Amino acid sequence: MTLLYDRETCTGCMLCIKVCNFGAISKDGDKVAFDLDKCVLCGSCEEVCPVNAIEIERRTVDKEKIAEYRDVWVYCETTDGRLRNVALELVTKGRELADKLGEHLVALLIGYQVEHLAEHLVHHGADKVVVIDEEVFKDYTTDAYTIAVTSLIAPRKPAVVLFGATNNGRDLAPRVAARLGLGLTADCTGLDIDDERQLVQTRPAFGGNIMAEILCPYTRPQMATVRPNVFKPSEPDPTRTGEVERVNININPVQVRTRVLEKVREITEGMRSVEEADIVVSSGRGIKDPSNLALPKELADLLGAAVGGSRPIVDLGWLPPTQQVGQSGRTICPRLYIALGISGAIQHLAGMSSSDIIVAINKDPEAPIFEVADFGIVGDLFEVVPALIEEIKKLQATR
Repeated sequence: MTLLYDRETCTGCMLCIKVCNFGAISKDGDKVAFDLDKCVLCGSCEEVCPVNAIEIERRTVDKEKIAEYRDVWVYCETTDGRLRNVALELVTKGRELADKLGEHLVALLIGYQVEHLAEHLVHHGADKVVVIDEEVFKDYTTDAYTIAVTSLIAPRKPAVVLFGATNNGRDLAPRVAARLGLGLTADCTGLDIDDERQLVQTRPAFGGNIMAEILCPYTRPQMATVRPNVFKPSEPDPTRTGEVERVNININPVQVRTRVLEKVREITEGMRSVEEADIVVSSGRGIKDPSNLALPKELADLLGAAVGGSRPIVDLGWLPPTQQVGQSGRTICPRLYIALGISGAIQHLAGMSSSDIIVAINKDPEAPIFEVADFGIVGDLFEVVPALIEEIKKLQATR
């Protein structure tokens, strides 16, 4: 799209300045001027201009060209020689999207000594697995992986390409999008296909206060990154068969500008990762003081759970950012989520509402957390949790 401004026709009414939410229009004498670096081509100025001095030129969709793009592709990330959970989650969702389109699901597997993982992707729903297994891909580097992915996407023309919104996925996807001149929706929490066979990409916007549905009608492939733990992986079907294609990508070492010298794994003493735990015990403002975190930690230890928290207590430094649950933290999907003194702001709910079972303890009966909870206890957590701990201890003793 292109913004066209007819300065001679402009009457200087300044209505466009008032409706621009991005500060892209300023007064220039008795007329206006546009800062195209700030403009997002939303069309608000075009709508209010009384003399049609502003026009956004929109490209016509070439449906014949778009029809050349077929199939759903999923980039399947690995770590330490194993598939990350988000890869299986996306294969499951990709299978659903491909079925709606009546097309194939292709899994893209890149790494070193990872070819044996292709079978798992087929069992989870992939019709075909494209494998790039070279030593240059042993460690993730932006340059090598971007070259590999773009080299495959450009000639094969998939309609949809999905990435996990992991650290590496958030680095790789925008690089690929920029190199191919494509759109990209980040941190999606929902994906669907509409009546016009377009990918509907849903993500939180305006601080999580609304859920925006985003389309990419003018470019292909349609690309998105998806938060881990948003979708549940399907059960594998060992009888399922599919094609595995080995592809060699020749990369000159001078094309890779970085190399991994050392890997350092951060481990918070006494805490399991909230992303990988089956049970998570989280605390909010109701915990009142960092010394009181001993209570949820004791409950978590009894249950073999991870300790999490809402943004306020992480901002206060009571818990590390890696344990934050919510839109600006980790999106999780445990079997059991216990919320202690958490009111249930929409930003927090975006990160945990897909948990299998949610138990909320809060003394405010009107707290929003109770609207999503499967079990709710209205009471003081400093009375309820010790009683709960005692009951668990008794139950464990009888076992």
